[in-house]
Amino acid sequence: MRTIVVTAAIVMQDGHFLVTRRQEGVHLAGYWEFPGGKCEAGESLAECLAREMLEELAVVADVGAEVLATAHDYDDRRVELHFLRCRITGQPRPQQGQEVRWVSRGALRGLSFPPADQEVIELLSGGR
Repeated sequence: MRTIVVTAAIVMQDGHFLVTRRQEGVHLAGYWEFPGGKCEAGESLAECLAREMLEELAVVADVGAEVLATAHDYDDRRVELHFLRCRITGQPRPQQGQEVRWVSRGALRGLSFPPADQEVIELLSGGR
């Protein structure tokens, strides 16, 4: 089983978290997620997340500390997921047509996130 290293941004402004929705035609289409993406060879976690935020949302990201690292096995892949605190400069503008929302801590559990995100959702929504 192949392992994919992925970064995800935990961006909070005015008590709300930035989330995006996975588009049709991709793995886990329709699920909400924290923006980010796959690391390229030789790229640090911070470099990956800054690049992905610029490519996906046209914002400059100041990447901070890791909030949580976890791994999840899907049928065809293992995802090693690194959630990093992040501050952004500019308003997120979806570059790939994805839906973007700012959601409150209490609303996180009401959205459908991939199985790999459940631990961070519990952490951020005050579940543990």
